[in-house]
Amino acid sequence: MNQFENKVAVITGAASGIGRALAMRCAEEQMKVVLADVEVAALQKVEQELKDAGATVLAVVTDVSKEKDIQKLAQNTLDSFGAVHLLFNNAGVGAGSTIWQSTLADWQWVMNVNLWGTIHATQAFVPMMLKQGTECHIVNTASLAGLESGPGNSIYRVSKHALVSLSETLYHELKMIQSKIGVSVLCPGFVQTQICDAHRNRPAEYSKPGDIVEPSPMTTAIDQFIRSGVEQGISPKEVADHTFLAIKSNRFYILPDPSYKETVRQRMEDILNQHNPTFVIPSHI
Repeated sequence: MNQFENKVAVITGAASGIGRALAMRCAEEQMKVVLADVEVAALQKVEQELKDAGATVLAVVTDVSKEKDIQKLAQNTLDSFGAVHLLFNNAGVGAGSTIWQSTLADWQWVMNVNLWGTIHATQAFVPMMLKQGTECHIVNTASLAGLESGPGNSIYRVSKHALVSLSETLYHELKMIQSKIGVSVLCPGFVQTQICDAHRNRPAEYSKPGDIVEPSPMTTAIDQFIRSGVEQGISPKEVADHTFLAIKSNRFYILPDPSYKETVRQRMEDILNQHNPTFVIPSHI
């Protein structure tokens, strides 16, 4: 896709961070923008910002973990604009501790948002795109965590590795049927977002009494490392700019910060050489 004017973009997790930056960039490209997020006040704020800038906007409160919410989002998009050309499956959260200490509620919430949210959206929007027969593109926001190995952020890592595989498989399947739908997987390293405070949107159903696990010195150190990395990360706008360049060139893998490629390369070499996993700390963190 090289022409974006008057086309329709749907963005989940659009009220903050990378999602908000993608929405702003879509508006700059004079697209019609559909904003989806579970955080109502923040969603309304972004909606107003885009409208004030002259954009055509539809905001839909959406919990991507719920299939009915995604179906509603797809139907509202179709009713309002008659089509969808860009789909950004961007909503994501993090929670939990180590693999063995994370609670069932932790696992359910993170996997339901990060993985099942994209599954729901793929099943809702891809048939629409195929029926249109026009040039379209899907961008799934995974993470560098989906391409490398290391300790901590356990459930998040698992969900993002699954999302990378989902995206690769979707790419191949759509190519096999010679569709006009492009696919990209966005794998940023640390970005200045609110991901470390994702619990602000955690539903009560996934925060059951007795599920709180006291952090260990190890998990506390890892959490501090991640928070520090996020604070020093690149801006969401940089991520959005890299993403649009990738869409225009129909590039699948999007790694906005090349300084993290060393960690991906090490994992690939470990696999090919059948070595035990190596944890590489990025040199600039």
